[in-house]
Amino acid sequence: MGVATGAYGLSFGALAVAAGLDTWQAMALSLLMFTGGSQFAFVGIIANGLHAAPAAIAASSMLGIRNGLYALELTHLLGARGPRRVAAAHLTIDESTAVAVAQDDARTSRLGFWVTGLTVFVLWNLTTLVGTVLGSHIGDPRTYGLDAAACAAFTALLWPRLRDRDAVAIAVLGAVVAIVLSPTMPPGIPVVAAAAASLLAWRTPRREAP
Repeated sequence: MGVATGAYGLSFGALAVAAGLDTWQAMALSLLMFTGGSQFAFVGIIANGLHAAPAAIAASSMLGIRNGLYALELTHLLGARGPRRVAAAHLTIDESTAVAVAQDDARTSRLGFWVTGLTVFVLWNLTTLVGTVLGSHIGDPRTYGLDAAACAAFTALLWPRLRDRDAVAIAVLGAVVAIVLSPTMPPGIPVVAAAAASLLAWRTPRREAP
């Protein structure tokens, strides 16, 4: 998961330089913001002008809300205090959360969170640096399938958990909502909408079979 996600930092670094940022500015975004969706939205504003700001800000805000919801899930699971709590907040992203909640006990959940979060953080920043330095030399990272690497890793995490018809139905519902909304909505919003639809389906009471 860390390698799959970290590799896509190449794309951010290359796009940041193409949008007019220098290497230090791109690195500051990856070190301090450290949330891919919001970073791409920020670069999109710079590259496309202020008319792109409303959609980019909306997408970034939705992504921020999503990470806040992750924190509610992880607070009791991690039990972090003091500086570790600050570090945990910074590392609370899709990947670290997904690995943490996929484990069967609290100890391995905590281990999964920290290993995944730190791996993604280190590799994301390293590949951002490489992307800014090489820039035009590496071409479009999508050519190498890097844009699909993180999705493939998430699918690998999800697949073993589809153990019954209800889980499969909820996964299909989330996928359909995301696919339908993706062509017309800003990046990030289809994912949040799909998650909300899946959560509602999961929480809906079911009638007992006669």
